[in-house]
Amino acid sequence: MKFIVSSASLLKELNNINGVITTNPVVPILENFLFEIEDGKLVITASDLQTSMITELEVEAKDSGSIAVPAKILLETLKNLPEQPVTFSIDEETYSIEISSDNGRYKLAGENSTDFPKIPEVSDGYNVDISTDALSSAISNSIFATSNDELRPAMTGVFINLSPTNTTFVATDGHRLIRYRRVDVATEGDQEHSIIIPRKALNLLNSTLPNENTNVSIEFNMANAFFHFNNIKMICRLIDERFPDYENVIPAENDNHMSINRLELLNSLKRISIYANKTTNQVRLKITGSELQISAEDLDFSNEANERLSCEHDGEDIEIGFNARFMMEMLNNLGGKEITLQLSEPNRAGLIVPKDQADNEDILMLVMPVMLSDYV
Repeated sequence: MKFIVSSASLLKELNNINGVITTNPVVPILENFLFEIEDGKLVITASDLQTSMITELEVEAKDSGSIAVPAKILLETLKNLPEQPVTFSIDEETYSIEISSDNGRYKLAGENSTDFPKIPEVSDGYNVDISTDALSSAISNSIFATSNDELRPAMTGVFINLSPTNTTFVATDGHRLIRYRRVDVATEGDQEHSIIIPRKALNLLNSTLPNENTNVSIEFNMANAFFHFNNIKMICRLIDERFPDYENVIPAENDNHMSINRLELLNSLKRISIYANKTTNQVRLKITGSELQISAEDLDFSNEANERLSCEHDGEDIEIGFNARFMMEMLNNLGGKEITLQLSEPNRAGLIVPKDQADNEDILMLVMPVMLSDYV
């Protein structure tokens, strides 16, 4: 079997799907790309059993066939080759692969393609279309709040609820919760569907989405989700667990509203958090009238800092503690000039919402408070 392909085009497609491959896979064959040639088209698959990504490109080929190619050595070879046509010659009996360039030959050992695991298909599924802009925004606004706790697998992914009127993306790690809702994405008919997609799959998807706005087709059933855009396909196994009842966690009555410039608050937190205790990252927010005082102290090292910012405030004076790292991550991921911090009691969750939201989206970020040491 022989085919000719542009080295740069091949490298670009391999880089799109290479993130799936892990360093210590469950089975050694997964350290390879699966190459399949048919009708002048090269289809490349990478998998870790949980997630698989497939891409394809046109090549010059008269034969059909398949081979498993070692991913690491192939990528490093192509990265160091200038753009040029390269010829792959494959011995289907010994699985040896020879790559010929303008001025060199490189020989590597492939593996039998039949050992590569079969990629699951989504049958009897439901489907929904979403733009790459909407999907990228949903992933970026939620994925950072997923949990690393493998004992609570449902929280290691993003919960997606598709309804006839909107689609809601939710992520939580128990300390904070993000609810991102799109009204321009909805299911057909009158049924609701809920799935939990693993964090790794969404990270891979987000890094592969093209810059130009295009359509992503999503198909899913009880076990797998299938994403398709341009020449890339991704199949991932869903997390089969019950997601926490997040709506009950969001406080309904928050009489204390403080509006403030997002970047001013973010930059102040960055400076103040330097002086906070490195274990708790605790910062104190004291709102009195139209003034916000942010302070932190680390008694172990006698470090302390405080700043004053002007804000718009509607409600009683309040003093509340938060984890600065969580607050900064949330503010960093939000767009817009101003945010509103909605509070009720010093021991109840606070809500961060952008003051001006796009017509199609509704973002709500919840952060749990940290008990202040001198709060009674």
